[in-house]
Amino acid sequence: MRFLGINAIFHDPAAALVIDGEVVAAAEEERFSRRKHGKRPVPFSAWELPEQAAAWCLEQAGLRPEDLDGVAYSYDPELVLPGGEGQDARWEEMRTTYARRAPNFLATALPGLDSAQVRFVPHHIAHAASAGLAAPYRESAVLVCDGRGEAVSHLAGHYRDGELTVLASQALPHSLGLMYEDLTAHLGFLRSSDEYKVMALASYGEPRFLREMRELVHPTGDGGFRVEPIDWSVYAKALGKGEKWTSDHADLAASVQTRLEEVLLDLAKWLHERTGARYLTMAGGVALNCVANTRLFAEGPFEDVWVQPAAGDSGTALGGALHLAHASGDRVAPMPGADLGRGWTDEELGAWLDVAKVPYERPADLAAAVAAELAADRVVAWFQGRAEYGPRALGRRSLLANPGNPRNTERLNDVKGREQFRPIAPMVLAERASTIFGRGPMSSPYMLFVHDVKPEWRDRVPAVVHVDGTARIQTIERGRDPLLARLLEEFEARTGVPVVVNTSLNTAGRPMVDDPRDALECFGSAPVDVLVLGPYVVRRGAVFAG
Repeated sequence: MRFLGINAIFHDPAAALVIDGEVVAAAEEERFSRRKHGKRPVPFSAWELPEQAAAWCLEQAGLRPEDLDGVAYSYDPELVLPGGEGQDARWEEMRTTYARRAPNFLATALPGLDSAQVRFVPHHIAHAASAGLAAPYRESAVLVCDGRGEAVSHLAGHYRDGELTVLASQALPHSLGLMYEDLTAHLGFLRSSDEYKVMALASYGEPRFLREMRELVHPTGDGGFRVEPIDWSVYAKALGKGEKWTSDHADLAASVQTRLEEVLLDLAKWLHERTGARYLTMAGGVALNCVANTRLFAEGPFEDVWVQPAAGDSGTALGGALHLAHASGDRVAPMPGADLGRGWTDEELGAWLDVAKVPYERPADLAAAVAAELAADRVVAWFQGRAEYGPRALGRRSLLANPGNPRNTERLNDVKGREQFRPIAPMVLAERASTIFGRGPMSSPYMLFVHDVKPEWRDRVPAVVHVDGTARIQTIERGRDPLLARLLEEFEARTGVPVVVNTSLNTAGRPMVDDPRDALECFGSAPVDVLVLGPYVVRRGAVFAG
């Protein structure tokens, strides 16, 4: 059967298509509209739909809207408690009204769709399905933490053979995600967008306010938690955009980050006691906190932790479609990877370059040619295969560089126009990861954990070592990514280092590059030395000669 999933209610609108239990396509609207996060998470934007992403998913499978057996909308307006705590008192009614009308909005956006085919899937059920049904396990505990859904901010449950048993949830206004969002705004960053900056800033501080945070944020012993109102200005003054942070701000970030980790560990231990499950699967925006994920892996009671690569709200499109597929009787298969977005043939990419009238070449050995550029300390824009689903660059739309040059951290942050306290990440062959990195899971294909960099390697890969001695790695499997595996081998042959810098191919405030035009525009506007578009290589010197 054929099910389309839609996320539209808060932020990161996205669409995903599941056919006969198999994930066929998934993409975020921002990659088409070129508007970061697709839209702002305000109630009066709830009518905006991922129209382009949905149309592309159908086109990818050769389907029309009338061919669908159902459409999952990852929010159920009937679960909203009017006037409930944690809502926007001025605008919540508008958000709920728009959600109720979503079937008609979708029928208009996708001509031929019967509005009766649209089914509301509760927000946290969609998150849970994106983890428990997409993971490579038939049985797992599932933990969802985010800002909010209809009336709760958290779900703890147990998946067995596709069936979810909900064991606990936390009613609003108590929310770990909203707490972290509030701190993000207090530190001068963009709420529901820049939370990862707070996580990076935390590494520069000490948890000096941890005692106070433990009094304000605490588990309740029944699978839930409480978050008391927090006056952040008691600990550090509010920052305006562009204002410089101080040790107080870093210490506050460190204190909140540490307390978040502690509460998540408590929730995980409670969940393990109730389920006895070997594996934990996770989704929700809080699951993008890779520092907390590593602590759950290292100190928690589960043998393994699997995090949905699109753990934020975009992933609820996939979860909603998987939920309907299982409910219809389809046997749902684990997701095949995160490369679920748009892709182009070599011929199509060559045609783009011809239209752009830029000089290019097609090396006989692409991996060797690019490794030589990286060894010569050039920055490479890397565009290969189908685009990633989720916020991480995973070797499809990436900026690559030499990790041996300590100046490359600052250099790449300058290329991207981002804050200098933010780290850049490495990719490494899976079989070499344990040689260089420790503590986190050695299979980390989605870059959702941090790992300690072994002391003897820190001076050899300084560009990817964060201030706390960690790195957020992506492990590369030869069978799944043969080209990237060969690139890493060729780079090591030239430098003795089996690691390459991998950060997202975009500039600050812009979504990740998605189509060939985006790649060419980014290459033309940012100080990148080489563009690799499929099998073709474009060099800046050749393009701008004379």
